[in-house]
Amino acid sequence: MASKLPFSKGDYVVYPTHGVGKVLGVERQEVAGFDLQLFVISFAAEKMTLRVPTDKVKESGLRKLSSRDKMQTAMTTLKGRARAKRTMWSRRAQEYEAKINSGDPISIAEVVRDLHRAAGQPDQSYSERQMYEAALLRLCGELALVEKIDSAAATEKVETFLIKVPAT
Repeated sequence: MASKLPFSKGDYVVYPTHGVGKVLGVERQEVAGFDLQLFVISFAAEKMTLRVPTDKVKESGLRKLSSRDKMQTAMTTLKGRARAKRTMWSRRAQEYEAKINSGDPISIAEVVRDLHRAAGQPDQSYSERQMYEAALLRLCGELALVEKIDSAAATEKVETFLIKVPAT
């Protein structure tokens, strides 16, 4: 009956709507009369602890860190041409939010790429800047762990990739 759990104490995992967290352990808790086994995950950046039922891992989207190959694909995505959409900001914001909360590094890289502003480009609105920062933080958080570098080095690496984009 006891199946092997996909994560262990000390593992880094990605929760789609919160980014990278660290598994603090597994605990049992009674919730609404049900005895549940829960992963306890700490998200240092958000100063938050989340408990995810071990039998709801798939539905929640909780996953291991991406492979180096997948992160490399995400980095390559940053070099692509930004997709400038002529739709209203509210519609684009919803699409960007969905991509960030998907937890997929390639989708998050698309948001970073599309919202990045190089020197000499028009300034972003406050909400565009907020969304760019959120996507950048998510992408760099996972990149840092996959590449075993600190978050400042990961941010620098991402920004270096963005600068190499030829001006259109």
